[in-house]
Amino acid sequence: MPPHALKRSTLLALCACVLVAQSMVAAINLLIPQLSSSSLHPSSTEILWTVDTYVIVFASLLIPAGALGDRHGQKGALLTGLGLFAAGAATSALAQSPALLIAGRGVSGAGAALITPATMSILLRLAGPEGRARAVASWTLAIGLGGMLGNLGGGLVGQFLTWRALFALMVPLAALLAITVALTTPRTERAPQHRLDPLGTLLLTAGLVAVLFGIIEGPVHGWTSPRILTAFAAGAALVTAFTAHSLRTRTPLFDPRDFTSPRLRSTTLGLATGFFGLFSLFYVNSQYLQDVKGYGPAVTGVAILPIVVGMAVLPRLATRWAGRPLPVIATGLTLIGLGLLGVSTVDAGTPYPLYACWLLVISAGTGLSMPALTLGVATALPPHRAGLASGLGTSAREIGAALGVAVTGTVLASHPDLSHGMGPALRTVAVLVLVCTAVVVLGHRDRSGESRTIASRRKRVLSRSVRR
Repeated sequence: MPPHALKRSTLLALCACVLVAQSMVAAINLLIPQLSSSSLHPSSTEILWTVDTYVIVFASLLIPAGALGDRHGQKGALLTGLGLFAAGAATSALAQSPALLIAGRGVSGAGAALITPATMSILLRLAGPEGRARAVASWTLAIGLGGMLGNLGGGLVGQFLTWRALFALMVPLAALLAITVALTTPRTERAPQHRLDPLGTLLLTAGLVAVLFGIIEGPVHGWTSPRILTAFAAGAALVTAFTAHSLRTRTPLFDPRDFTSPRLRSTTLGLATGFFGLFSLFYVNSQYLQDVKGYGPAVTGVAILPIVVGMAVLPRLATRWAGRPLPVIATGLTLIGLGLLGVSTVDAGTPYPLYACWLLVISAGTGLSMPALTLGVATALPPHRAGLASGLGTSAREIGAALGVAVTGTVLASHPDLSHGMGPALRTVAVLVLVCTAVVVLGHRDRSGESRTIASRRKRVLSRSVRR
């Protein structure tokens, strides 16, 4: 498909879809006090499941959803995802019991899992090789804005409206996006030769659900509690079973041997690392500005705007170095780590301009590294498997984000309040980001291993074709 096939209207529609899907990961967090005192009278466990179900379902279904779109068509997957997202939001808005609210969140999460890889796959197909870097930069910006606007939107809804309004607003918004996609987005090629591998899908999805449950609930129940250890053990067993099954079957959902590619390993880890740091910041950002600095929700919304600047400006500059991604990735991830170290030094007396400067550093690092990492994962697999590759990359993001929140929450819980715990928590995250950055850089430099991997993969595919 020619490079000019990607129109501006299509790009904006697809980016808006992924922005809305990502925003609902965090939007509910600031509505917890209102929800706790609502007529539903949810227990503390039901509150946790209301928050976590969307993330768990979303992240666990991304890889199967991407493969489903590759087989049956990404535009159809996107429209189906928007329909599920709206249906889940309507269910949550009208819920008369906590169970129904949680079920609605799960349905919306399944819709988001279809939306996210479909948008990326369509963009890659329409943009062509010449326009991929710019298209991915816009898509990455939408992901970052979604996380930030989710926090802001949840806070504003909590101040001026009710928690039901958040979900109710998503229904007409999803309908509008579906109409826009139907009118602006062409259909892309399918890959009907790929089977969906029901057993592999079940094993991988169940394994990711168990692992994500352990990560998200670890700070609440304790990392060594029987419930969390059981979750991690079950997740490890299921993922191991998925790997063994995929190595035996002729049509796996995802071939684990693809991870012998150094580029795929390093870029996947890089995405997880970036979102690990970014969502750690998101977790404490609004709390610091409101609880420590004393800002109201509206002022807080303005105060966090510096985090957008680098995400919006730097990707355009980074596309100029698309042919040499390693320096861009290394610089970007390092800036995220250093920016978190800077934020870890703030307290109630820190002038806002200094705090904003540290936000700009993190924003610049995100704007530099995320497009290159996203493009690296998306192009690590053949073009007809772009949906699966996008699902893999987004799964890495969501797992990294969940880990960032979990680690930050665990360190905060060991301190009397946010003002005492914020510094140690962000320093811990920053050190981990910098260590992982070194691993990413070393892995990405292994060019000879990449060549051997690609060659061996081609031989394996050819040998399978001969046997058939």
